[in-house]
Amino acid sequence: MLDARLHALFQDYADGHRHPTNRLTHKIAIPLIVFHVAAMLDWVPLVSLPGGFALTLGHLGAIAAVGWYLTLNVRLALVMALFFALCFPIAWVTPWWAVVAIAVGAWGVQLAGHSLWEKNRPAFLKNMAHALIGPLFFVALATGDWPPKPVSARA
Repeated sequence: MLDARLHALFQDYADGHRHPTNRLTHKIAIPLIVFHVAAMLDWVPLVSLPGGFALTLGHLGAIAAVGWYLTLNVRLALVMALFFALCFPIAWVTPWWAVVAIAVGAWGVQLAGHSLWEKNRPAFLKNMAHALIGPLFFVALATGDWPPKPVSARA
């Protein structure tokens, strides 16, 4: 069961994503957008670590996002942490031009979903928290945590 704060965030997000084709575009584009953002932020090293590793802006961004997700729902946050953990090694072997192409394509699909089918602007333009809620929302859809079950179905 979702707490009231996360339920309200998901309901607000869902209100702007009602068209089934728009939802499909988001199921494709959002994971790609999360990947490209993590990959591009990983290009910005902050601190060199022993063994040739570096702490990057991508690592800090993922840690901050997962930290916030943990305040909303532990199980969904752990799924997102796993996704971030997969993004980095995939990004390391993905050529920069492919990451850029993924960014352009994913944002194109995302914006097409809103302009062609939903006929509204992306939710994060209204509330920047939705830039982080979008990925969590689709994880909740995939795990069955959203939409909430009617009270009679919970018994």
